[in-house]
Amino acid sequence: MNLPNKLTILRMVLIVPFVIILLTGCAGPYSRLIALAIFIIASLTDMLDGKIARKYNLITNFGKFMDPLADKVLVCSAMICLVELNPEMLPAWAVIIIIAREFIISGFRLVASDAGIVIAASWWGKCKTVSQMAMVILMLANLDVPYMDIIITVVMWIAVVLTVISLVDYIWKNRGVLADR
Repeated sequence: MNLPNKLTILRMVLIVPFVIILLTGCAGPYSRLIALAIFIIASLTDMLDGKIARKYNLITNFGKFMDPLADKVLVCSAMICLVELNPEMLPAWAVIIIIAREFIISGFRLVASDAGIVIAASWWGKCKTVSQMAMVILMLANLDVPYMDIIITVVMWIAVVLTVISLVDYIWKNRGVLADR
């Protein structure tokens, strides 16, 4: 169990207190701020584990599988919580598009894996993840500044568009995987 894999596991573990604190408000008026801090720390572990794994050649099959899964669970958990807390800020249709993409790509990777093919994260996929994390951070921060609702809406649309683009990119670049089935 190397450091990047431990960071991935930490990201998964942080999801539990994040969701509990955000949904129950058990930390009183600081609940949203604490949840935001946990989400940011968990998001930073995503960047850190990848950099460490590549720099020190610590890439493992566990990491290839669990790292993207941890990202998906973290971001999807946050979005589902946000829909419950404030459906006007994050509409369910946007979350459905994002989660549907994750299921499609996970299934696609499973089919590829059966054929002995590993589908690495693409640049579009990484941009998608960053945009989704930025969207969640802005929504959790709930800053009381002029035009914040417009900024959040724009970032949400960027996240949704990048989600669809990354889906099309993955399928197009790896269309041979499905053709062989």
